Amino acid sequence: MNLPPIPGLPAYLCAFETLHPARLTVLLDCFAEDALFEDPFNRVQGRAAIERVFAHGFRQCPNLRFEIDEVAGVADAPIALIVWRFACQETGGLVLHGMSRVVFGADGLAQSHVDYWDPAAQLYERVPILGALMRAIRRRLSAH
Repeated sequence: MNLPPIPGLPAYLCAFETLHPARLTVLLDCFAEDALFEDPFNRVQGRAAIERVFAHGFRQCPNLRFEIDEVAGVADAPIALIVWRFACQETGGLVLHGMSRVVFGADGLAQSHVDYWDPAAQLYERVPILGALMRAIRRRLSAH
């Protein structure tokens, strides 16, 4: 993979692709002390709060795995756009597809990590009653 020249990006990607409960500190070391982390369910600031988010994720899915599919940089800015897949075998082979926008500081540490993915299509539709409702709404709103 040809990476954009952003200090800290290679270590950041490696930390995500090798993420394991015993290696959580490796990921946390890639974040600035007051970094922002946001996904559809969390908006937290600081390494301790980010650690709680990932520790919770490992409790829900002990074998969670991230696979990086694409990485792009923003021209003249220390910003990476990362397209990924998140896999969790414990939840029936759940695979989520998403993208993260990560802003790096001059020190090569992530200042901000914001995830973009669709929980309605990828999670809620797997819940029996809620899933039927979400599929009905999707059908009603789609331009066939």
